[in-house]
Amino acid sequence: MPFDKNTDKKMGFLTKEYSLGASNQVTTMFLSNKGRYIWINEPYDCHIKDGAFNFSTDNLELVEAGDCLRDAYRAARDKYFPFTGDPIEPKFFATAQYNTWIELMYNQNQKQILEYARKIVELGFEPGILMIDEGWQQNYGIWDWHTGRFPDPKAMVDELHELGFSVMLWVVPWVAADSAAYRQLTMVDWKKHHFLRTKDDKIALMNWWNGVSVLLDSKKEADMEFLGNQLQKLIDEYGIDGFKFDGGSTGAYKECLNGEVDDTYTEFERNRAWNEFGYKYKFHEYKDSYNCAGLSMVSRLCDKLHRWDKNGLNELIPNGLVSGILGYPFICPDMIGGGEYFSFLQPDFKFDQELFIRMCQCSTFFPMMQYSLAPWRVLSPEKLEIAVKYAKLHTEYADYIVNLVNDSVKTGEPIIKMMEYAYPGNGYEYITDQFLLGDDMLIAPVIVKDAVTKDVVLPEGKWQDANGKVYEGPATITVDAPIEVLPYFKKIN
Repeated sequence: MPFDKNTDKKMGFLTKEYSLGASNQVTTMFLSNKGRYIWINEPYDCHIKDGAFNFSTDNLELVEAGDCLRDAYRAARDKYFPFTGDPIEPKFFATAQYNTWIELMYNQNQKQILEYARKIVELGFEPGILMIDEGWQQNYGIWDWHTGRFPDPKAMVDELHELGFSVMLWVVPWVAADSAAYRQLTMVDWKKHHFLRTKDDKIALMNWWNGVSVLLDSKKEADMEFLGNQLQKLIDEYGIDGFKFDGGSTGAYKECLNGEVDDTYTEFERNRAWNEFGYKYKFHEYKDSYNCAGLSMVSRLCDKLHRWDKNGLNELIPNGLVSGILGYPFICPDMIGGGEYFSFLQPDFKFDQELFIRMCQCSTFFPMMQYSLAPWRVLSPEKLEIAVKYAKLHTEYADYIVNLVNDSVKTGEPIIKMMEYAYPGNGYEYITDQFLLGDDMLIAPVIVKDAVTKDVVLPEGKWQDANGKVYEGPATITVDAPIEVLPYFKKIN
């Protein structure tokens, strides 16, 4: 985005040729900086070519809502996804978050998690939310601790709480077909008709990133009760604060290996139900959400690679900005350094300290920022100081960010904003390497390797940098930005 007369792009949800899937935040609409929007009332495919949108359906609306991008977004929001006003736990925004996935991958274990948490505090990072990721559990579908890797999980959680962390656990709707949970649900509780089924009522075999498993049907009360009971036990017995809800994308409910999936509900309705299931927990996180705009939902961008381009650092700002105008303002820009673990397993992988720091800086003024790779393990002492500095800077602005969040849960206004959204009609629609936090701060991270300066577009008004220097906008300026510097500006009039 933006799309124009030269665009030739296929996107959609119905056929593989067009498929975007929905492995991120999705709302079925298009917005124009001229004040129009298209709302599509069902899943669709679309080919944008020769200045036209060619949809697979006529079940859509083209609305003339006003004169600018902001008018279009607000009109669509008011009609199709007014915000619920439900509060969000402020701890998500007050400090950096920490996730154990890239640091430990499938080797989640009590000893190293405690070492990780203690080191965070020792080095001066503020403790915050700690997410224990995939591998802590006995098996997929058996949501209790792996006793070999977690000999005393209650003591671990207690210590994490004492250190100042809130603790979340990773869960998915999958059930391993060779597990005790599968046997329980198919043999003892068979009358409840558990699991996603095929059209001829066989249990559907589904392929996902860990092989072939069966899938809890998020539209079946008995399935969600089975999962919910296990999660409640973790809360009651171990003091777990909440859960990272992974999987459950639209594709999860679609690709069946032994027939066609029962179509009582679509994969899109099942994804919505999966999101609604976890939404009731005060501490939750999702990254696979189809038409869930308007919910006070904690969302994370899809996994980014450890690289500067092609689904790396270059996509954090544009993806985050688009999420805001799709009705998902409460966004975390994936894990600092990249959360796509395949990046780190390639035979030619080389860790880039500069990239890690620039990702850290880019995340600082997002509503949330999240570490996984232990900075003290991968950074030099000098660059570690930079990482600590920007984690603390995020915390310094916590009240400002939380106030924006509290406003957004009621109004649906984006928290990080496109220049075009806040200052329409100035030709800012192509700017995707800087953003506004609220209305009074402009953030211009360096996203190009080896760059030590940054070209910044300032809109009208007076803007003061971190050193107190004031610039008059509108103007395009070039500022110094060595590795330790994140350019940002406050509006002072």
